[in-house]
Amino acid sequence: MKYTVITGASSGIGYEAAKQLAKKGKSLVLVARRTDELEKLRQEIKSISPNSDVILKTNDLAYSENVYALYESLADLDIETWINNAGFGDSNLVKDAEVGKMEDMIRLNVEALTVLSNLYVRDYHNVEGATLLNVASVVGYRIAKKGVTYSATKFFVSAYTEGIARELMNNGDKLQAKVLAPAATETGFASRAREEADFDYSANVEKYHTAEEMAEFLVQLLESDEVVGIVNHEDYSFELRGPIHPFMA
Repeated sequence: MKYTVITGASSGIGYEAAKQLAKKGKSLVLVARRTDELEKLRQEIKSISPNSDVILKTNDLAYSENVYALYESLADLDIETWINNAGFGDSNLVKDAEVGKMEDMIRLNVEALTVLSNLYVRDYHNVEGATLLNVASVVGYRIAKKGVTYSATKFFVSAYTEGIARELMNNGDKLQAKVLAPAATETGFASRAREEADFDYSANVEKYHTAEEMAEFLVQLLESDEVVGIVNHEDYSFELRGPIHPFMA
C-alpha cells in the first residue's frame, strides 16, 4: 500500500487536500498538533473512501526532535507523495515582531520542511512515481508588506524546492519536486498571523480562494508535469509553470 503524507493536516489547505486525495482512493498519513481535528478528518475521509487507510500522527514539528521522530516512525511505509504543508505567518513590521514567535516560525517553515524534504529525497530520489510537494506562497516570490520575515521563509521554500527539482532533473532521478504558491486563502492562517480571533476574509480581503479551491489546485499540480503551481497575484488565476528562480548549473 502506498501512502501520501500531509503535514499541517488539521485545518485549511492540508485538511481539504486530504479529502481531495481521499476521493482518488489515496491512503494517508495525517500530521498535525491537534488530535481532535485529525480524528474528525479521519472520519470524513472514511465516509469519502472507506478503503483508504488513514494513519494519524500528533506532532508539533516546531521541535527538531519531533521532526526526526516523525520520519523515523514512517520508515516501514511506502510513501509515494510527501506534502510539507505545515507552517504559519506573522503580520508585523520587523521592529514590532515578537522574536520568539519568529524563531518558532523559522523552525517550522524552514527547518522542519528542510529536514523532511532532505530525508525524503535521500530515500526516494530514484523511485518512480514519488513526489515531494512543498507549500510556499506568492510572497515566496514577492516580499509582503508587514510580512518580511514570513516572506523570507517562503522565499527559502520556493528556492529550495525549485533547486531540488532542477537537481533531480539534472541527475536523471525519478522523484519529482514541486512547489505550491497560494495567495490569500480562507483558512485560520490570518487569525494566527494577525493574532485576531475569527478573522473575516469577506470583510477584509478583496480577493481570496477558499481552502477547498487551493486543495484542488494542489491536486492539479500533483497530476501535472510542471514544477510550480502559483496563484497570479493580480487576477488570482492559478498557473502551472516551470521553475521561476534562476538556476546556475
